[in-house]
Amino acid sequence: MDLENTEAAIGFAEKVQFDEHLKDGHKNAQTLQSDLVPLPPAKHGDPDTNISDQHFPTDEERATLRRVPEKLSVAVFSIGICELAERFSFYGATQVFTNFIARSRPKVDGEISASGAAKHSSQASGALGKGSETANGLVTFNQFWCYITPLLGAYVADVYTGRFNALCIGVAFAMVGHILLVISAIPSVLDDADGAIGCFAVAIVIMGFGTGLFKSNCSVLIADQMKVKEQTVVKLKTGERVIIDPALTMERLYLWFYLMINIGSFGGQLGMVYAEKWVGFWLSYLLPTLVFIIPIPVLWFGRKYYKVLPPDRTVFNNAARVYALAFKRNWSWSPLTFIRNWRSEHYWDCVKPCTIEETQRKPWMTFDDHYVDLLSRGAKACMIFMLFPLYFVCYNQITNNLIYQGGQMDIGSTPNEIPATLDPICIIVFVFIFNMGVYPLCDRLKIPFTPIKRITVGFFAASFAMVWSAVLQHYIYQRNPCGNRVGDDVVRNGINCSETNADISVWVQVGAYGLVALSEIFASVTSMEVAVLMAPANMRSIIMAVSLFTTAIAAAIQEAFNPLSKNPLFVVNYTVFAALAFVGGILFFIVFIGIDRKQEELNLMSQEGALREAQEAEWQSVPHDTKSNS
Repeated sequence: MDLENTEAAIGFAEKVQFDEHLKDGHKNAQTLQSDLVPLPPAKHGDPDTNISDQHFPTDEERATLRRVPEKLSVAVFSIGICELAERFSFYGATQVFTNFIARSRPKVDGEISASGAAKHSSQASGALGKGSETANGLVTFNQFWCYITPLLGAYVADVYTGRFNALCIGVAFAMVGHILLVISAIPSVLDDADGAIGCFAVAIVIMGFGTGLFKSNCSVLIADQMKVKEQTVVKLKTGERVIIDPALTMERLYLWFYLMINIGSFGGQLGMVYAEKWVGFWLSYLLPTLVFIIPIPVLWFGRKYYKVLPPDRTVFNNAARVYALAFKRNWSWSPLTFIRNWRSEHYWDCVKPCTIEETQRKPWMTFDDHYVDLLSRGAKACMIFMLFPLYFVCYNQITNNLIYQGGQMDIGSTPNEIPATLDPICIIVFVFIFNMGVYPLCDRLKIPFTPIKRITVGFFAASFAMVWSAVLQHYIYQRNPCGNRVGDDVVRNGINCSETNADISVWVQVGAYGLVALSEIFASVTSMEVAVLMAPANMRSIIMAVSLFTTAIAAAIQEAFNPLSKNPLFVVNYTVFAALAFVGGILFFIVFIGIDRKQEELNLMSQEGALREAQEAEWQSVPHDTKSNS
């Protein structure tokens, strides 16, 4: 029989998996044991490891043994480098969007700066002079576009090209967009503000399409490189027996992945705001373009080593049909009846092959009951993301309104975007604290800090960040000569308000950015972990895209509140978003606490060992005569 070999993890020996036909069950214990065969020693394996010690854990072992994550491979780190470069380029460019659109070119030594650089002036850099409302509108559209295109990117990858090829196509599109950004910021092009903003708009549309292809597949391709797909008991060199837990691996993987994202984000933001401040916007767009070249050779050399799942059009089509059929068979014109059916544990039973007579099955129904269980788990993952827009409306403030708020404060010779770099700095610190301290301690003390609890805390942290911003904005209006028109291009009491600011240090924003960073550790990182853990392997890009799509919905909500993104309404703006996130956190916990109680069961659903145990139990319950006949 064909056996699919799966290498062991944490630098140890080998593990064993069963032929796919075991899914049909009805094999006795002796036959099951005969199917277990050892693999050749792994290149990096421990020759002293006893293969017989490696197995799917029993209930007692799951309750008593310590759990550890799998070690990360070189392939994982190379994909992480690509993500770092892409985020450097994306955040480096988008960090200066607000000033580029909203503010006019400043005067330096009595002359208008051709490149928009403020240089030694205390003013903020600027280029097009279209105002804060226009800037917020375009920046919010960019956020919406960059997070709706992953749906298309995921569909293309899972159905047509595969994740690796989709990733490469995304790099090509994003590169074209970056080049157009550079053109829009050339000093001679800035002389025609309407032409420059037209070129800028085309650039963000093309770049956003490339970003969608990249984002929906890079974060899944890196998870595909994990070797251990099921909980596995192994013996360490110290003699301790531990469980390699894929759920724990994903938790750690995406913390490190988010670390790479924010190292890139920090480098891009910090470098580009100084390039904008002292040289001009053309340089702050050119440098990200050059950095974005890095993924090209990395992907080229890594193409032979990455584990890449082939596209499968039938999987997506069958999933859509199963979802539609389940909806149809549970539908009721009575909302209460439909909600009761939807919340029932038996919602999916009506589409399982075991409940459908063979004569009534459609030709496309080639799946088994376990496949329906996996799809139901993917649906649960999508439902978890339902309330995330109420979180992301707060997170999105760091790319537009909080940057504009920084320009209303005492910045000295510091670019007003610099405080935004506190977000990735805090995340980098938090990743090490949680990865090396908090999460391992929770594991040792067996404290169930589950994804639902983490996400709930993330909602509340984002809400408190907006409370901080609202209070700070109140004091900004009080402590400047123009009151609630500070920074506007108006004259009040003989003072040009565009050249005024509050006598409050811009570094007071550290509270807002720090709380947003903490919320990302709990909410954003966990959302990626949930998207991959709860999705069928060949639909992970789609589920990840649904997770990212919530940011697009948040951007659409933010567009509706765009009239609040200007003086004198900024206090109301932050207060509204704080309330939305706080209510969202409460609703999230109430709605999904049931999933929280079944987290272990959901984690085990797609693991071969758990499936094997269920089959053995089923076999033991079958009468002896039936076994003989089978």
